[in-house]
Amino acid sequence: MDLTDRKKQILKVVIEDYIAKAEPVGSKAIAGEMGGSVSSATIRNELSDLTELGYLEQPHTSSGRVPSPKGYRLYVNELMERQRLSVAETEKINQALHMKMEELDRVISQAGRAVSNFVSYPAYVAAASRRKHVTARHFDLLPVDDRSCIAVMMTGDERVKSQLLRLQLKVDPEQVQSLTKLLNSRFTGVDTEEMNKRLMAVSEEITPQLFLLLSQTVSYAADVLEEAGQKEIYTAGANQLLRLPEFQDVGKAHELMSFLADDKENLPVPDENSPMKILIGPENVNQALQDTSVVVASYDIGDDMRGLIGVVGPTRMDYGAVAARLSGFADGLTRMFGTKNLPPKGEQET
Repeated sequence: MDLTDRKKQILKVVIEDYIAKAEPVGSKAIAGEMGGSVSSATIRNELSDLTELGYLEQPHTSSGRVPSPKGYRLYVNELMERQRLSVAETEKINQALHMKMEELDRVISQAGRAVSNFVSYPAYVAAASRRKHVTARHFDLLPVDDRSCIAVMMTGDERVKSQLLRLQLKVDPEQVQSLTKLLNSRFTGVDTEEMNKRLMAVSEEITPQLFLLLSQTVSYAADVLEEAGQKEIYTAGANQLLRLPEFQDVGKAHELMSFLADDKENLPVPDENSPMKILIGPENVNQALQDTSVVVASYDIGDDMRGLIGVVGPTRMDYGAVAARLSGFADGLTRMFGTKNLPPKGEQET
């Protein structure tokens, strides 16, 4: 059954009032919002119809109405006004993203904290490679003393990893430089299986001391590349839940906070060909998210890398504002990774 324009208008008023106040909305409040253009009696009839149709719920017999997941879905699809960021909000996002382009993991975890602070809900962020295999792009070996050195490796997806290696035999620091050149000429751009083949091939070309160090480095690189092929999700701001009326029940808050900490790999991801996805209440498959809504957007990192950034909040979240701000962050991250710079200030329309 298609809703009349009046029913849609009343539903919109109920949802936006409930988003703002987190309290059931009655006919008198709706009549006031509508400027007296519709009588309270008519509004009560329309509320009854909307409840019967499943768009609203009535927590108690004498109370007002609250939106149902079905009502929120209609609101997001048809009634919500698409918001644009103001110049001030755009500049605030740019400032939040003003970070040095260093290790990818550090950048995206910092972005997650910035999003959570900006929207006042828990946020999550990740980067994943579209490639089947991630390879090494560059190696550095930094001598510490004649018995140890630091192996630094940048992967093809711009992750930078390092580890201190304890050496079994003493190695001359000058020889370490030649080994670094060998690593960059023979062991970059290939998968771990090929790395091991090449390791065996050079075994007779270098001294036993250098071969042991080369073996340690290749073994470490193989471990890093195996991890790099997996998506790592960072969460931030789980404690934001505690200030929300919906999560004053400690048990309920604890369940969701535990999920964000221990099962974050099961958080929703955007569809492959869609820049944003909104899941409302029961539309979330995971039981821990059944009373929440999730808004998640994708951004492009380049080099066959795709990122995601999402927000978890109550079903009464301000979908328009959250979607606009998340889009702003996603666009900013895409341009930042593409140009190594921030998006221009105030580029968003007001």
